Amino acid sequence: MFFLLSKIVFFFLQPSNALVALGLFGAVLTWTRWLRAGRWICFLSVLFLGIFGLSPAANILILPLEERFPRPESLGQIDGIIILGGAFDTTVMAGRGEPALTSAAERMTVVADLARRFPDVPVIHTGGSGGMLFKGVSEAEGARVMFRDFGIDDSRIILEDKSRSTFENARFTRNLVQPKEGQRWLLITSAYHMPRAVGVFRAEGWTGLVPYVTDWRTRGWDDAGLVFSGVSVGLRRFDIAFREWIGLAAYRLSGRIEAVFPAPDGAQ
Repeated sequence: MFFLLSKIVFFFLQPSNALVALGLFGAVLTWTRWLRAGRWICFLSVLFLGIFGLSPAANILILPLEERFPRPESLGQIDGIIILGGAFDTTVMAGRGEPALTSAAERMTVVADLARRFPDVPVIHTGGSGGMLFKGVSEAEGARVMFRDFGIDDSRIILEDKSRSTFENARFTRNLVQPKEGQRWLLITSAYHMPRAVGVFRAEGWTGLVPYVTDWRTRGWDDAGLVFSGVSVGLRRFDIAFREWIGLAAYRLSGRIEAVFPAPDGAQ
């Protein structure tokens, strides 16, 4: 129920959708006695679409998320590699019959090198199909193909194919591998998603997490003043960052994370 509700609610909260809906509402009002109000609403809709799409607003929103967890300079000994789903387009995969990567593809591509550096540890991919409107296959199917292409032996591959959210990633994977106290687990996901991922895994009892961020969308704080070349580019990033902040708030309110903005171990 939480998964379904979150998808529906965010569809209407997503800034790009909400602003288009606002503009349509204003257009309807122009055909009524509230003509002037309708014109103002249409103007504000277009104005904010431009601001969110072209100004640095999207980068300002996403940068605190991306900068929260720096990639570790050295990894030391680890006991397993966990990759969170989100790198596969399961709808396209179902139609084409082979892996189809999303803009979060780096979650998968970094595994080739890490699996070589740590040849004796399990490689775990967690992610089912998060689609609502179209039937897709499990992300696990794409992960299996890519892992084999990377030369990873099947005996090392563990696939969790039921989860549809970060919360389920953490819980289902914990139940599957039964992590032990003192073990160190490399956790791979997009930089902007790492705060929520770490918060959920900690709340689900995982210890010894080593956050390994990837898939950055910015170069760093220098991009806080960067404007975008197209409205669609900036809006897409703004939607992603807004969704992650809403996700953090929703997970905190529902008790799925213990802090509003999870931090690295030892940080405030």
